[in-house]
Amino acid sequence: MKTKVLLYTRFERFWHWFQAFLIIFLLVTGFEVHGTVKIFGYGAACYWHNLAGMTLLILTAFAIFWHLTTGAWKHYQPCSDNLKEIGAYYCVGIMRGESHPFHKSQERKLNPLQALSYFVLKMVLLPLQLVSGLLYYLYNDWLSWGLTMRLDGVAMLHTGMAFVMLLFLLVHVYLATTGSTLISYMMAMITGWEELDEEG
Repeated sequence: MKTKVLLYTRFERFWHWFQAFLIIFLLVTGFEVHGTVKIFGYGAACYWHNLAGMTLLILTAFAIFWHLTTGAWKHYQPCSDNLKEIGAYYCVGIMRGESHPFHKSQERKLNPLQALSYFVLKMVLLPLQLVSGLLYYLYNDWLSWGLTMRLDGVAMLHTGMAFVMLLFLLVHVYLATTGSTLISYMMAMITGWEELDEEG
């Protein structure tokens, strides 16, 4: 039996979609800065990339505050429960039409593999991306701060993290199509409501 549950708050949905827009926009403008695509022109791409990066930094600060004050950070706590079975499901079971070994609930929205992935994304990858971008942006101040690192090293880290973010985005979009219908997970992130198994 399934029951409809309000799983995602208004802030979660706003944060999810605004963050997704900013990351995609940063990828596009970043690729233009590197000369891969031509859309805005180099100067405009630099301007928009920096503005979107600062906006993402501000959004991230609000998201951290919201997660800490509401207790929503608990959903991202990694655990090893059924990790092997969930990995096997995504590698093979999903192709065989097997049922997911994890059942969402309001208390635990993310399965252990998702929690681990998002934990690494939010605690390692995104901070590396934001800090390297900020350092790159503030390069002219390095001397006054006593920083002696190489600019090309920071640039390589920032670009490398961008490709990791692109890979995460592609996997995320694919997994978003694996619900009961192609758009059921996406609709849940638009409306906030999702059908869950009653035992979840």
